[in-house]
Order: sequence, then structure tokens, then C-alpha cells
Amino acid sequence: MEGSEIPPQIQEKLARLQQMQQSYDAVLLQKQQLDVELSETDSAISELEKSTAGEVVYKQVGRVLIKGERDAILNELKEKKELLTLRQSSLAKQEIRLKERLNEAQTQLRESLGPQTNA
Repeated sequence: MEGSEIPPQIQEKLARLQQMQQSYDAVLLQKQQLDVELSETDSAISELEKSTAGEVVYKQVGRVLIKGERDAILNELKEKKELLTLRQSSLAKQEIRLKERLNEAQTQLRESLGPQTNA
């Protein structure tokens, strides 16, 4: 294959493979960010559960701390945790599907290159 161009079919497969790899990387990054957010939410829930119902509690909204009711904030955090857990599950499934598709695309590309590399 020396001196010749890459056939259009293989270029197309390679482009699809690269696009899938980028999608896979994006999902992994989202999962990482979600894991951090879930960990922070768990910590906040844990700390709030240690406090008593009458204690003054603040929550951060942007760069401002707002005074709030402990139970209401605790409920908000628990709901947020549920949503984050669902999103985490969804991303895990998406990661598995993308990884499978990525492996298939790599295999197809190798098969396409196979006969041409045996010179």
C-alpha cells in the first residue's frame, strides 16, 4: 500500500471510528463529573443528617449562601441524588453500548485493512 492513498471506504470507517471514540470519551468525562457531583451530594446529605431539625442551615445558590430549612434542603439533596443516580445508570449503559460499537468498528477496520497489509 506504499505510495497509494487510503481508499475512501477505509477513510469513512476511520472517520466513524474517530467520531465514536470522541463520543465515548465525552461519556466518560460526563461520568467522571457526575461521580464528583454525586460524592459531593452524598457528603452534604451526610452532614445534614448529623444536624438537628432546629439548626440554621445554608445552601449555596451560585456564589450566595441562602438560609433555609434543614428538612427542605435535605429533601432537595435526596431528590438531587436520585436524579444523579438515574443519570449515572443511563451513562453507564451508554458507555457499554458505545464501547461495544467502538470494538465492532475497530474489528471492521482491521478486517478492511487485513488484505492490503499482506503485501
